[in-house]
Amino acid sequence: MKSFHEAPRLFDEDEATPVPVTGKLPSYIADHRKRLRARFMEGGAVPMPDYELLELLLFRAIPRQDVKPLARLLLDTFGDLNRVVTAPPSRLMMVKGVGEAVVQDLKILEAVAQRMMRARVMHRPVLSSWDALVDYCHTAMAHRETEQFRVLYLDRKNVLIADEEQGKGTVDHVPVYPREVMKRALELNASAIIVVHNHPSGDPTPSQADISMTIQIQDAGQVLGVTLHDHLIIGKERELSFRSAGYL
Repeated sequence: MKSFHEAPRLFDEDEATPVPVTGKLPSYIADHRKRLRARFMEGGAVPMPDYELLELLLFRAIPRQDVKPLARLLLDTFGDLNRVVTAPPSRLMMVKGVGEAVVQDLKILEAVAQRMMRARVMHRPVLSSWDALVDYCHTAMAHRETEQFRVLYLDRKNVLIADEEQGKGTVDHVPVYPREVMKRALELNASAIIVVHNHPSGDPTPSQADISMTIQIQDAGQVLGVTLHDHLIIGKERELSFRSAGYL
């Protein structure tokens, strides 16, 4: 995977220079916004390229400017729409033309997307909604720049009753305490858990530390009657299941 700074440039830099507009919005910009909104309402998002969807998002935050160049600059900088929306605010603010209003709207969109994906899996049997669970984990974690460790707690019917972040770390390490994981499982009266963490490098291949930590959690659970169903490692484009890969 290419690093953030090695992402291929999609547009010429000159083409992506924001064009400020003062006074009455020129008709060509106003007409463009009207046409774009109409196309979206009539045909939906599927036929629209990423930069046009991003334009629609930017209209509210930047009401008096041609936002097409900024949309293209954001995509050029981060690589695709998903990476734009999930980019850290500090990285977004480094892009010329991006202010607090743009960052806020993008972060609201990210939060709404995560909330919607989470609603598809909470209080539902995990085994019958596994694909939705994996999609939710990717949405929440795939593009984080530091490691995050989450625990999904299940009841006796394997219904997801809680999804909690247990720790944050660095780009290649997150502290995990099996005792705390099990303590929380007992508090929630959970019968099983699924642990999930991301690899900011993009490669979900488990490290020896990942494997050792998983075994420690599994052993602690066996003593307390809490089953470890799986450990998912979320990469940029794919995930790894410890159970499917034979580690559990």
